[in-house]
Amino acid sequence: MANLPQSLSMNAPFGGPSASAPGAAGAPPSKDRKMASAEHLVLDLSNPDLRENALLELSKNKELFQDLAPSLWNSFGTIAALIQEIVYIYPVLSPPNLTPAQSNRVCNALALLQCVASHPDTRMLFLNAHIPLYLYPFLNTTSKLRPFEYLRLTSLGVIGALVKVDDTEVISFLLSTEIIPLCLRTMEMGSELSKTVATFIVQKILLDDVGLDYICTTAERFFAVGRVLGNMVAALAEQPSSRLLKHIIRCYLRLSDNPRACDALRSCLPDMLRDATFSSCLREDPTTKRWLQQLLHNVGGNRLPSLQAGAGFDHMMVN
Repeated sequence: MANLPQSLSMNAPFGGPSASAPGAAGAPPSKDRKMASAEHLVLDLSNPDLRENALLELSKNKELFQDLAPSLWNSFGTIAALIQEIVYIYPVLSPPNLTPAQSNRVCNALALLQCVASHPDTRMLFLNAHIPLYLYPFLNTTSKLRPFEYLRLTSLGVIGALVKVDDTEVISFLLSTEIIPLCLRTMEMGSELSKTVATFIVQKILLDDVGLDYICTTAERFFAVGRVLGNMVAALAEQPSSRLLKHIIRCYLRLSDNPRACDALRSCLPDMLRDATFSSCLREDPTTKRWLQQLLHNVGGNRLPSLQAGAGFDHMMVN
């Protein structure tokens, strides 16, 4: 998954040019200045008059301050201020009236929350406070205008930061919410990049045993995921994306680890994954090619009759 936003060079300035005199504690003066500037900006987040500039500067340079996440979490009123930025724009989501300036500002706040979600000392505190739920209204939007797409993408970046570290507790929390339907919605209507991040999140959920069991517990869940993956494969035949295809194939491969899902995939796996449709797309990606070969091996070469589609799930269908 692409880093959202891209990491900045560690040589980039933070809070102005470096001083020429050594720091009092013997640390490089540029480091002292960066830390002092970041701490000052964190305090500015609690001041509505100074918050916009602080959001911009901290989000733009957040990789340069290694203790930024604990500082954000432990400083008085800071997390509340970031949540306030999020909640403030809820009224303009529907009907869609979000402006580029509003989108940029709240995305800067989301970038700082991504920092908190990524840090080992604050990840579970972030999760236990149920802060991801504040992002779900953004993932539930359907407007394809750039301000909304940018908002969805940055929100997905926060969730992606949570699942990037394999942790069953994180997966269990997300599964107790509406994250799967929200990711499926983005996988259907988002940009290529937001589709890629959403598919990555579903992939990481599936790679956890709890996540795989959850998706494969009911026919409804399995076929909801399978339908979206199939539609994405069909769309990629028209507009190929090796990055997105890689995550789709990995999702299918993981589903094939479940016996009932594997039975269903024998008849519902897209033909375009069985033939040479994506040969050129996979030519430079031996890992994904190997995953596809393993997937085809798992589901077998023979297609089941259409009446047997999802036979392993039939006993759970009540309607």
